[in-house]
Amino acid sequence: MHGVAMNIPEHRKAIDKLDAQIVKLLNERTRQVLKIGEIKMKAGEAIYVPHRERTVLQRICKLNQGPITAESLRAIYREIMSSALSLEKSMTIAYLGPEATFTHQAAIQKFGASLLYSAQKTIADIFTEVGKKRADYGVVPVENSTEGVVTHTLDMFVESNLQIVAQIVLPIQYCLAGHAHLKDVRRLYAHPQALGQCRIWVQRHLPKAEILETSSNARSAELAAGQLGKMRGKVAAITGFLAAEKYDLKIIERDIQDFNANATRFLVLGRQCGPPTGRDRTSVMFSIADQVGALYHALASFRRFKLNMTKIESRPSKRKAWEYFFFVDCDGHMTDRKVARAIANLEKVCNFVKVLGSYPNSD
Repeated sequence: MHGVAMNIPEHRKAIDKLDAQIVKLLNERTRQVLKIGEIKMKAGEAIYVPHRERTVLQRICKLNQGPITAESLRAIYREIMSSALSLEKSMTIAYLGPEATFTHQAAIQKFGASLLYSAQKTIADIFTEVGKKRADYGVVPVENSTEGVVTHTLDMFVESNLQIVAQIVLPIQYCLAGHAHLKDVRRLYAHPQALGQCRIWVQRHLPKAEILETSSNARSAELAAGQLGKMRGKVAAITGFLAAEKYDLKIIERDIQDFNANATRFLVLGRQCGPPTGRDRTSVMFSIADQVGALYHALASFRRFKLNMTKIESRPSKRKAWEYFFFVDCDGHMTDRKVARAIANLEKVCNFVKVLGSYPNSD
């Protein structure tokens, strides 16, 4: 058939033949993964390994010659790996619920649809579930490119022994959803973070709407969907596409976030960090003495060993007035010589130092 034009039945026959080969190869690949899983479980090692996952995705994208896009290929392999993980071990992922939140969406993007997902009411509950081994991993939001840091997530690390084992950067796209026309909207349900990220749009298009704050984007969609009678055609929600779909809402307006580059960074919580990948990030928290130059000397540890600090945040310690914890992200893995020496130097000049984890870096 090579070089000869084929009709539709012939193309379909070729596809059927390829499907048979793909199914056979997928099962063979899964059998190899399961054998590795058996070896890991006997050795007491973690089944999910973020650095290996990243290596596989990078390798298959290099092999790709199209027409499938790299993004689509990663999504396909995400589900292949998710399916294999679910067969290796009954794995549970705790996330900030309810279902269809952006945290849920980020968790699925990272782990695929084949694992068990457990919605939690608070960030503290996620730390508890993973800490008590009722969940294997947890997914929590830590910062938004528009609204800044999620302070409660940082505060939880003070008492927790959990490690950051991976991160997820999710582009955040909001929509206005409901059963109303834009000009008829009189009541708007919105989570404070969502409202903050869509504030200019709301002021411009819904200046007279009554705004009611909710506990999550999914809850906003649920409340809009539950309106009956005359209010049904006057109510809308700022929410995500996943939540709008779940509650069968019409998309009134798409992409209403004020900045196109709007993204949220999520952390994957676990009990054990992986080895270095060559492109990692390390998160550290520390406290300093209340004296002149203390912060300068602490940060000089990173400068001394030429480490790029990608983030610094401060939070009240809640133990003593005007005492603060500082959270720093830097390039490198905690086992890298330069990072290890910087941390050792930090311990000499600080009251308290805690490494929160080293994990594959992603943009």
